[in-house]
This record gives sequence, structure tokens and C-alpha cells, in this order.
Amino acid sequence: MNSFQQLQEKFADADSRFFESGGFRVHYKIYGKGEHLIVLLHGSFLSIRSWRYVIRPLSEETTVLVFDRPAFGLTSRPVPSAENNACYAPEAQCDLVVQLIQEAGYENAVLIGNSTGGTLALLTALRHPQHVRGIVLAGAMIYSGYAASEVPAFMKPVLKSMSPVFSRLMKFLITRLYDRNIRGFWHNKSLLGDETLAAFRNDLMIGDWSRAFWELFLETHHLGLEEKLSGLKIPALVITGEHDLTVKTEESVRLAGQIPGAELEIIPDCGHLPQEETPDAFVASVASFLKKYDAGC
Repeated sequence: MNSFQQLQEKFADADSRFFESGGFRVHYKIYGKGEHLIVLLHGSFLSIRSWRYVIRPLSEETTVLVFDRPAFGLTSRPVPSAENNACYAPEAQCDLVVQLIQEAGYENAVLIGNSTGGTLALLTALRHPQHVRGIVLAGAMIYSGYAASEVPAFMKPVLKSMSPVFSRLMKFLITRLYDRNIRGFWHNKSLLGDETLAAFRNDLMIGDWSRAFWELFLETHHLGLEEKLSGLKIPALVITGEHDLTVKTEESVRLAGQIPGAELEIIPDCGHLPQEETPDAFVASVASFLKKYDAGC
């Protein structure tokens, strides 16, 4: 058992599960025993914890799978090598989603993604349409940030060669700015207590976390999602907080307008994380969507 596996075993909950895939030991949990499956994809700097208020209600009539994305939570953080074939690229993360769906015993699922988790949910639906029954995008990053950024190809060899230096710099910056960044996700800051903020910080800062985040950054490239939206042929719900400052509300309104037949829900008095800030409204919106489309089919 390596050092990170020891950390996984130390901090795992009674209902934690682990799945080996592509060089990663992925941490996930399953709730409920429904006919259909929902997969929850959290945003950057967060973890499974981000869904804690909505998992139980959503699992009353369906099965819910929630996992820590590579570089976050209790999922391992290998440095990519020829021996482990680990890859932090968005496409590899989408392939992992499909593997988790199958690991849970299903052929397809409704994907619910928040922030960069929404980016990956949409990309998965486009890459693997046969495995995605429907999609819910909450404050999804489609036109900006993770989905539209790119590390120039000519720079990657230089950046890779200096990974130890840049990962230490990234560690310094993230550690210094983490609390302010996370607080910016909330509209009503009083709903984010110091204990919860510390728990999110601890979920991220495990093992060689800054090196893993650096590897994730190196794989960032423009996904060109906008020009592919018209080809999405599954039921879609776009959710946004009225006061989302991370992914502007106008971007989500634009997204709903560009996905054929998509529904739009704007939640008042809410920022970037509706599942955190307004969980009842979030669950009601998702439940209505699922019921209307018979779990997205």
C-alpha cells in the first residue's frame, strides 16, 4: 500500500468505494437503488462534499453515483508516467465517467455537472452519447475558463520540464487564495461556515495535491464546445444562480438557448453552487426535469 492509499484508507467514510482506472484509484460513493442512474460531477477545488445536501433527496427514486474527480478529494494523484498511463485531460476524465457508469452496473446515466464538472458532463455527452440519457448543467463552464483556455503546444515541453518549480508556485498561490476563491462561489456568504470551508480545503490539500493540479492545468485546452451544442440530442436542463459571478448568469442563459430543446432554471438569491446555497430549489428543479423526461430517456 503506497502513501496515498494509506491516506485514502485513513480519511475514507464507511460508504466510500474505490475503483482502479487509468492509473487512478478513484474514490466514489453510491446511494439508492433506482432503475436509472445519476452521476454527479463536482467543480474545481471541490469534492464529493459539494453534493452533500442533495444526494439523499435525489437518491429516493433513483441511484446516485458521486465521485472525486482526478486531482481532487480522495481520488489518487499520480504523476503521469509510462508505467501508470495516468492522464488528467478532459477527454480522459470523460472516459472515466463512462467506466464508473459501467462499474455501477448501468449502461447509461443522467449526468449532473456543476462548474467545470458541467464542462465534463457536456463533453461526455458529446463523446459518448450512447451512455448519457440526459444532462443537467449547473453554472457550467462552456464559453470561458476551463472549457476555453489552452496551454500552447509549443510551451508544454518547457512547462513540463519545470513541473517541480511551477507546481510549488501553484501550491503557494492556491493556498494563499483558496478561501477567497471558494467564498466567491456563494452569493450569501453567511451560508458558508468556517468549518465547511476548512473541510473543502482539507479535501483538496492531500498528498502531492499541487503537482496533480499542475498536471491538470497542463492538459487544459480549448474544447470548442459551442460549435458542437446544436448536435446534442438528449434532454437538457441548464441551472444558474441569479448572482453567479464565476460563470455569469448570461452565459448559462446563452447555453440554454443554444442547446436544442433545453430548459432553463434561474434560481434567485443564489451564486455559483445552487446545490450548496439553495439545495431545495436545486432538487426540485432536477426532480421536475427527471420526471418530465422519465429520468432523461
